Amino acid sequence: MEKEFLHDWDVDYRTAVRIQEELRKSISLKNSGPRKVGIIAGADISYDRGDDLFHAAVVLLRFPSMERLEESTVSDRVRFPYIPGLLTFREGPVLLRAFAGLTARPDVALFDGQGIAHPRGLGLASHLGLLLDIPSVGCAKKRLFGEYGPVGENAGDFSPLVHDRKIIGAAVRTKKKTKPVFISPGHRISHKQAVEIALSSCRGYRIAEPIRQAHLLVNRIRKENTSRV
Repeated sequence: MEKEFLHDWDVDYRTAVRIQEELRKSISLKNSGPRKVGIIAGADISYDRGDDLFHAAVVLLRFPSMERLEESTVSDRVRFPYIPGLLTFREGPVLLRAFAGLTARPDVALFDGQGIAHPRGLGLASHLGLLLDIPSVGCAKKRLFGEYGPVGENAGDFSPLVHDRKIIGAAVRTKKKTKPVFISPGHRISHKQAVEIALSSCRGYRIAEPIRQAHLLVNRIRKENTSRV
């Protein structure tokens, strides 16, 4: 799977912020993918606390059956430090290598991270969606940015995530009486479709099934690598 080359990754803090501010101008919140989703991707990262060896996994599933079609994993050292709001510069390169290992192209990709619900409007899902030129959705377990009101207790209930009177995502209840997840469009997808895709990808768990599958895979890879040390 090919990707666009839009910038270097080995940059300092100010350059990284400047890159985000420039790239966000290219983000589209219009549905421009296939009318019918046939292949959906889930992506996740895992690493041991204090270790610079990061493991990335991407799984491709048939939608809506969630039949596993393909997977790609990569392990690599990272150099960019942990800085809130600049997560993509730490996790992005290894995730892109995992996507590059796929033979099929997904119709949409779900990321364990933010889309436009980000201080500069360019979270992991938006950034990588732009680089990969695919519709993408951020499915974060924690709120990074914006405010929201009460969310109903039933699966499918949601409350808009708002900043400066502008909707940037939604706090969505994906399973009854569990904590909401924070869904925001990444690139080439609308707010409405981002929430619909995330909800229709859940299979009885809080986390959407593509990301859950990637999470299980990448944690297994991390543990296997740790056992070899």
